[in-house]
Amino acid sequence: MVKCSICKEKIEEMFLNKLKGTYIAKKPVCNNCQKKFSIEELKSKL
Repeated sequence: MVKCSICKEKIEEMFLNKLKGTYIAKKPVCNNCQKKFSIEELKSKL
């Protein structure tokens, strides 16, 4: 179980334990946070 570094919610896993999200600066970020914020905002929050 991996949690989003921004909203602290659990990130769902897909086939073969791949995250339904991405890593930015080696920290997991969920799809919802990716939709809400731009790349620059995400980097500043991490």
